[in-house]
Amino acid sequence: MKKTMKWLFGLGVLVTAATILISADHIDAPSSAGTSGDIADFYAFEPSEGSDNTVFVVDLQSNVLPDLAYGTFDENVLTEINIDLDGDLVEDQVIQAIARDGRMYFFGPTAPAQTGLNSEVYTDAALGDVEISSSTAIVETTSDGVSLFAGPRQDPFFFDFFQFNAVISPELDSAPNGFLPPEEAADTFDGANTMSIIVEIPNSMLGTPTATNALGLSVYKTWVTTNRKQ
Repeated sequence: MKKTMKWLFGLGVLVTAATILISADHIDAPSSAGTSGDIADFYAFEPSEGSDNTVFVVDLQSNVLPDLAYGTFDENVLTEINIDLDGDLVEDQVIQAIARDGRMYFFGPTAPAQTGLNSEVYTDAALGDVEISSSTAIVETTSDGVSLFAGPRQDPFFFDFFQFNAVISPELDSAPNGFLPPEEAADTFDGANTMSIIVEIPNSMLGTPTATNALGLSVYKTWVTTNRKQ
């Protein structure tokens, strides 16, 4: 099944045993707002110090509110976790996730047949699948030690949207003290969900990175794309 990329969230995340850099954003591409093609957050980290696993968390569709029921994954959207091993910012391995009939199917890690803007579902590299959760979290662990999850999670993004509007207001006295300290700020996104895709996977399945960071440590360089079916 051929895919073409709808939009790209192009900020990499470097992962090492000592360093975790995370990125967050919401509704970067207005045409994907309110759908599971909208990438809100991407995290990559070790589940515990000294672990031989890496956890990837992709948060999609950032405006899912509990009183509007739970969101859904668009079956025409393929989510790809791209992994660069040699530091050239070209994906050497991909992990894919796509929803079908209430389940999330995962493929990879596998070397992509083509890189960049186009992709296809690598059905010959099945990783596993899991029932898409609703109010109760469902985690599936494969015989290879890969743990999989897909479903709503609390939006981790903390933002006082009303104070932000006051700060940028043309009325100069609307926020004379600027932004509020964390203990006084209101989290506008409290109670809102994202639609999350989570993979915990042994590093041995990802390949050996040869890229290094500023400290000389070996790292995976990773980023996420959402691709829409043509």
